[in-house]
Amino acid sequence: MQVATKHEKILEYIENLEIGHKISVRRIARELGVSEGTAYRAIKDGENQGLVSTVERVGTVRIEKKHRSKIERLTFAEVVNIVDGQVLGGSAGLHKTLNRFLIGAMKLEAMIRYVEPGQLMIVGNRDNAHRISLERGAAVLITGGFDATEEVKQLADQLELPVISCSYDTFTVAAMINRAIYDRLIKKEILLVEDMLNPEQPPVFLKLDDRVESFHTSVRETKHSRYPVVDDKGRLHGMVTAKDVVGHAFDERIERVMTKNPITVTPKTSLATAAHEMVWEGIELLPVVNQQHLLLGVISRQDVIKSLQYMQKQPQMGETINDLVFKGFDEVKEKNGELSFQGMVAPQMTDPLGNLSTGVLTTLITEAAHRRLRKQHRGDMVTDNLTLYTLKPVQLERKLLIRPQVIELGRRVGKVEVEVSEDGHVVAKALVTAQLIER
Repeated sequence: MQVATKHEKILEYIENLEIGHKISVRRIARELGVSEGTAYRAIKDGENQGLVSTVERVGTVRIEKKHRSKIERLTFAEVVNIVDGQVLGGSAGLHKTLNRFLIGAMKLEAMIRYVEPGQLMIVGNRDNAHRISLERGAAVLITGGFDATEEVKQLADQLELPVISCSYDTFTVAAMINRAIYDRLIKKEILLVEDMLNPEQPPVFLKLDDRVESFHTSVRETKHSRYPVVDDKGRLHGMVTAKDVVGHAFDERIERVMTKNPITVTPKTSLATAAHEMVWEGIELLPVVNQQHLLLGVISRQDVIKSLQYMQKQPQMGETINDLVFKGFDEVKEKNGELSFQGMVAPQMTDPLGNLSTGVLTTLITEAAHRRLRKQHRGDMVTDNLTLYTLKPVQLERKLLIRPQVIELGRRVGKVEVEVSEDGHVVAKALVTAQLIER
């Protein structure tokens, strides 16, 4: 039987609160009989898990935990933090989710036709627009640092629709909210370990006091040959495999034969990282634990690879830094049939002196190496080592030719020599070693 810790009891308490309920460190400490430090740490953990949102000068509010499919949708509390805003009224509605935002840069009569419930109206100091937006079910974000009338504040409290004020102009605010949504779309594409865990299928495990005989019984029942080992509280202590029990008597305790302190991942670990860990360490099964080291589940190498393959077939919704840096480079085939990449050094790619940034150069080289390896290896890969030699600086708006050449390709490792030249002169050379993840 697992005994919940104080931290876990507080998280469970928070999860059972109604959406929109205000939370305070002092109240939780008093009601649950814990220290304020323990309550504070649990609330911050709840914020990381998406259970609560903290707004300056307002407090912490219980919000609905968003599924990955709706991760890009923002609550009004999150909008306040994004724009460094101040809540003027309607704080009871901070937990609500906005469907879309609308910029009130038109005549009032025309604007009314577009205002709908669940929207966020972004507008300046137009009192009538504030009032009408609230009456039609939309929250209000006042730009330019302006205040709202007492009538509007009272209406906001009555309807539980936030009225927020911030010092930025309308264009900047819209750009900041768009950027936040765009960042979340990129996160949405990145598969995490938690996306693979099935809460309805608890992991099969053995306990420290179990005997080797229990291992063999589990193998016959589940057809698996690897199991996590936990204590009476459900905390992970080791892993036991068929190789570990060879030569041991049936009455030997599992604790004596298991591998202690195994490599673990958390629900928020990316699947790519988990896959790299498995390939690098030669592991077939990884236990998944929370911050208290309680066993939540296990993931197999085969399942991880299948999930990564599935994601690669899905339409992309956002661009990462690597995509943006390599966007201006085209694939070209040279006379000898080798693959190269050609592109121009854009202003955003330079350092304060106007030369190509070392960070951007590194990204160009690693991306070119990976794209070259994918021509021969259809799996995934992670850069393991990069040795870079820069021979001369490259100025703004110069055309670069990047030549990646595979010098070694095995089952687990690929090595690529990359040469970067400008106008026929070599400006940088690098050796890229990548860990390959087989499919």
